[in-house]
Amino acid sequence: MIYGYARCSTNESKQDINRQLRELKEEGAQEVYFEYEHGDSDIKQKQLALFDVAKEGDTIITLEVPRLARSTKQLCEIIETVKEKKLKLIIKGSITVDCTLGRLDPMSNAFIQMSGVFAELELGMIRERVRSGMANAKAKGKKLGRPQMTKDDIPPIFYRHYPAFVKGKLNVSEFARVCGLSRNTVYKYIQITK
Repeated sequence: MIYGYARCSTNESKQDINRQLRELKEEGAQEVYFEYEHGDSDIKQKQLALFDVAKEGDTIITLEVPRLARSTKQLCEIIETVKEKKLKLIIKGSITVDCTLGRLDPMSNAFIQMSGVFAELELGMIRERVRSGMANAKAKGKKLGRPQMTKDDIPPIFYRHYPAFVKGKLNVSEFARVCGLSRNTVYKYIQITK
């Protein structure tokens, strides 16, 4: 079986994962696991599920090392899993880590670890630029963070269905669905409304 793995750091409203999905299918992925999770997150649920379902001799394709992990430690753990399960890992246009015989040649091992170092370096540089930009904005008197939300910012559809929720005719999930909002957003609006 040929699997694909795609990941974006933020949600679908901020990042489009469809490019990755399309390219993975073009590379031959029969089934694609994808998620919105930060690269250095310790737990990536869909990635764990993928490695759990993959069987000896299966292939996993991803587009680049940072899609798998943004830390060298995590990447090394992934490579150990690939070796233990005797899988083949293809990083499109970069390297193929073929462990179907239960081992990895030294050159591929070194190259994949160096790729992990560069992915971690890139993440560190991004974070440093963000910190620097925030400090610069703060020095210029800009207010950082999300603006404070008021009752006036809540969409009318929430208020339209709020009485039914208060009377117990809708639970939070139903309330969120009829409003076209997430449960977290509904909880936030309820707190503001009280």
